Amino acid sequence: MRRLAFGAMVFALACGGGEAGGGGAAGGEAAAGGEGGAAQAAGPMGQASVVGSISFEGSAPPNPTIDMAEEPDCVAKYQGAPTDPQVVVQDGKLANVFVYVKSGLPAGATYSAPSTPVTLDQDGCLYTPRVLGAMTDQPIEILNSDPLLHNIKAVPAENRGFNISQPAEGMTTTRTFSTPEVMVPLECNVHGWMQAYVGVLDHPFFAISGADGSFSIGNLPAGTYELEAWHEKFGTQTLTVTVGESGDVPADFTFTSGAS
Repeated sequence: MRRLAFGAMVFALACGGGEAGGGGAAGGEAAAGGEGGAAQAAGPMGQASVVGSISFEGSAPPNPTIDMAEEPDCVAKYQGAPTDPQVVVQDGKLANVFVYVKSGLPAGATYSAPSTPVTLDQDGCLYTPRVLGAMTDQPIEILNSDPLLHNIKAVPAENRGFNISQPAEGMTTTRTFSTPEVMVPLECNVHGWMQAYVGVLDHPFFAISGADGSFSIGNLPAGTYELEAWHEKFGTQTLTVTVGESGDVPADFTFTSGAS
């Protein structure tokens, strides 16, 4: 474990948990409380933020080419041959890393999930976003944006799984997970290459790195926290940060091509 300890810095209230830095499904900031909106609970909140970046060193492995020949409606959504976006690196920065507070929150702290759902789309025969976060009991709305059959299969270790079909474009289904679990894999029995991952937590202090590798976890109360960064191919890393009553505290991770 790498350890970083920082005192409080100049006040800057950054928005927090559940969104990546960078905008859109893979980026942007949101109020602490998961990807769907602000937490509604009595758990302690603060005015400090952890702001960081995920770097990648070495040669990124090539993403596998996907044979979608049997799904011309999906093929038509791509300029060239579609690939499975397992590793997304741009200018030495790694996207789709789930970063969260693993430990350090006050004992007994409880947070209620937002009522606004997190959205997982099936578009071009891929899950979008590939990595997302949700609080326990927060609705996850699953959408089919393709004019063909999709199947959504959740294979958790701690939660109750599900296996549902969406045979038509525009269909939506809502599901929840009741137990913290990092991560819950999602598959598709119709299209074997389709993969997504959901980080489920009982607090709102998490984010996903954007295309530029950035992330921000906001509204943290003062304290010392263990952060964990998870990537589907490169495993996990941890570090420790100390935040004061307010301000931004840096926390950067570096993954390498040899990690697993």
